[in-house]
Amino acid sequence: MIKPRTPPGIMELLPRDQIAFQRMLDTIRRTFEGFGFLPIETPVFELSETLLTKSGGETERQVYFVQSTGALAKSSEAGQSDGLPELALRFDLTVPLARYVAEHEHDLAFPFRRYQMQRVYRGERAQRGRFREFYQCDIDVIGKDSLSPRYDAEVPAVISAVFAALDIGEFTIQLNHRKLLRGYFEGQGIDDAHQMTVLREIDKLDKRGEDAVRATLTGEDFGLSGEVADRLLAFSRVRSTGHDDALAKLDALGAGTALFEEGRNELRDLLNQLRALGVPESRYALNLSIARGLDYYTGMVYETVLDAHPQIGSICSGGRYDNLASHYTKSKLPGVGISIGLTRLFWQLRDAGLIATADSSVDVLVTLMDDASLPDALALSQRLRGAGLNVETQLEPRKLAKQMQYADRAGIRFVVIRGEDEIAKGVVAVKDLRRGEQFEVADDDLPRTLLVEREQWQAMR
Repeated sequence: MIKPRTPPGIMELLPRDQIAFQRMLDTIRRTFEGFGFLPIETPVFELSETLLTKSGGETERQVYFVQSTGALAKSSEAGQSDGLPELALRFDLTVPLARYVAEHEHDLAFPFRRYQMQRVYRGERAQRGRFREFYQCDIDVIGKDSLSPRYDAEVPAVISAVFAALDIGEFTIQLNHRKLLRGYFEGQGIDDAHQMTVLREIDKLDKRGEDAVRATLTGEDFGLSGEVADRLLAFSRVRSTGHDDALAKLDALGAGTALFEEGRNELRDLLNQLRALGVPESRYALNLSIARGLDYYTGMVYETVLDAHPQIGSICSGGRYDNLASHYTKSKLPGVGISIGLTRLFWQLRDAGLIATADSSVDVLVTLMDDASLPDALALSQRLRGAGLNVETQLEPRKLAKQMQYADRAGIRFVVIRGEDEIAKGVVAVKDLRRGEQFEVADDDLPRTLLVEREQWQAMR
C-alpha cells in the first residue's frame, strides 16, 4: 500500500483554510476589476522555446519540463535522448503575458490592462515557506509604442486598495526609480557595462547588510573606491516619512545627470498623483535602496512590506519595463505591473497568526430527525437557498447532538431544527453555534432572519 503524502514544496489546505485563501483571491480579483483590469488565463505549460528565451542561468535550472509517456516511448525507440522537451511548465506569469500580447497584438485594445491569477511552478529546493507550486496574482498595463508615466502611479494605488481590503495590517509601498539610481551611478563614474551588477548588489542590502555589500563593491570584481562605495551606501539610506518629506528628500539629493533628473521628476509626479488618487501618505515612502534584481525593469520600482512584520519581506513587488515582448515581436510594448505571490503570503500570514481559519461557506445545516421528515427538510433547504443562503441538508437521520457536533466541526454557523413540536407551533428552532444561543423563528420569517443575522455577523468581523 502506498503511503499518501503531499509532494514537497506544495501547500495543500483543509477546507476552512481553503475558504480563507479563496476569499483572499476573491478580494484581490474584485479590487483589480474595480480599477478596470481585464482577466486572462494562459496555459499551465508553454513551448520550451517560449519560456527559455534566454538559455542557461538560474531560471532554466528551476523549470519543470513536460513530456508525455507516448513521446518518451517514441524517443526511446528512436534512440533519442538529447534536446529539451517541447513543453515546459510556466515559472511566472510575465513570460506567458509577453507571448500572449505578442500573439494577440492586433486583437487587443491598448493600453491593454490585464490581471491574471494562476499557479506557477519552480523547481526550487523545498524549504519552509518556499513553494514549488504557488499562486501569483499579477496586473500589468501594456502600451503600444509608448505608455505614459501616469500609469506608474495608478499601480501603487491598486496595491493600496488591495491590501486595505485584505485587512492584514498597516503596510508601506516603498518606491524608487531605476533612472534615478542609474543616473546617480553615472555621476559616480560607473559606466553602463557595470551599472546592472552594482544595482543588483545594492538590492541585496536588506539581506546582506551594509558591511558585506561594501566589501563586495570595493572588492576585486567591482573595484570601486571606498569613497564611491560610501556615497552609494549613503544614497541608499534615504527614506521618507510622509508625502512632503519625500518631496524634500528628492530635492535634497542635489543636481545630477540628465537621466538622474528624469527619474527624479517622474518620482515627483508619481508622488503628487498618489495624493490626487487619495492614497494615504502613510502607505507610501521613498526607499532608495529598492532596485529589484531583474534586468528588465527600467523605471519605477515598488516593494510592499507589512509595517509590523518586516521579517515577512516584500508582499508585493514590480515596476516599469521598456519592452515586454522584444523576443516575440518587433513592436515596442512598454508596460508597468506588479505581482503578489499569494501562496507564500498566505502561508506567512497564517504562520504569524495574522489570519485565522475561516468559517464555512455553508450558512445553514438543516437537520433531519427521521426518514419521514426528509421531504420537509429538502423543501425547507430549497426555500432557504432561494433566499440566497448556502445550505447543507442532512440526508440521513442521526441524533441531534451528532448533527450539532458535525456542524460545529465543519464551521457551519446556523443549525435549523424543525421537529414535530416546531411544526405544531408553526416555528423553526435555530441554533447559533457562534453565539451559543438557540431561538425560535416563525416559519415564514426564517429566511429573512438568517440573512439579517449573517449580515450583522459579517459587519462585526
